[in-house]
Amino acid sequence: MSALICGSMAYDTIMVFHDKFKNHILPEKVHMLNVSFLVPVIRREFGGCAGNIAYNLKLLGESPNIMASVGHDFEPYAQWLNHCQISTEYIKTCDDHYTGQAYITTDEDDNQITAFHPGAMNSSHENSIPDDLEFSLGIVSPDGKEGMQLHAREFAEQGIPFIFDPGQGMPMFNGDELLELINLATYATFNDYESELMQERTGLTLKQLAERVEALIVTKGGEGSSVYTDGKCIEIPSAKAKQLSDPTGCGDAYRAGLIYGIMNELDWETTGRIASLLGSIKIEHHGTQNHSFTMETFKGRYADCFGSSF
Repeated sequence: MSALICGSMAYDTIMVFHDKFKNHILPEKVHMLNVSFLVPVIRREFGGCAGNIAYNLKLLGESPNIMASVGHDFEPYAQWLNHCQISTEYIKTCDDHYTGQAYITTDEDDNQITAFHPGAMNSSHENSIPDDLEFSLGIVSPDGKEGMQLHAREFAEQGIPFIFDPGQGMPMFNGDELLELINLATYATFNDYESELMQERTGLTLKQLAERVEALIVTKGGEGSSVYTDGKCIEIPSAKAKQLSDPTGCGDAYRAGLIYGIMNELDWETTGRIASLLGSIKIEHHGTQNHSFTMETFKGRYADCFGSSF
């Protein structure tokens, strides 16, 4: 059994601004913003939510399958996935589009300004979940709007439990559309900002939203995360990072930990800690797919961080 990861594939162009955005943006002038940031550091990385989640899940010893739509420029990324032994069987190539492109500028406070060109991602609805294979779990992560809706419905129709992870795709949906997706889902996950937006758009509290799924997870960066399940809230501590290098992709790493825990029927306290540690390991490295570890070293660090084993 394996997981099907539905979401975006993208090339990330990551730029580092050696200052703070707030020192150069005048609040009283945001209505006529015209500002340029000097970025002496720039890197091009493999990214996209589906690619990042699958990469981290593979590090944990699982066999993820990616479902995504990519463009005619995807070959270097495909070679990387093959090197990592991650299946590309369900990745659809759209010859008249580019693969998604993210341009991310990060400042010294780890604030980010991102421009994203969706490219082939907008054709994700042309890629359907196969109904002749068995997946133990799925995730609907940020992707083309129609694709996210289609894949959520297909997971539900086929009886495959899945995580709803709207992420940066949340602004595409109104309240009714978000409610439809969370009603189809088995689990849902948001960061703290997304959880506030979800409540605002649906008119429901986190407690009310959590009643519609088996578990609702809210990440809070360095303050850890919260798992709402069975009428209670489980607080998950953050795992201390050795250094803070790059926050890009930390949320995707966390979600890979959730998938691992659910697939292996671990309790939420353990699942949340695995996810937290994955996010901390990611933040110690530049790029979203440049970190690596063995399960032996991961379990050793888990024990060091949390004083227990799994």
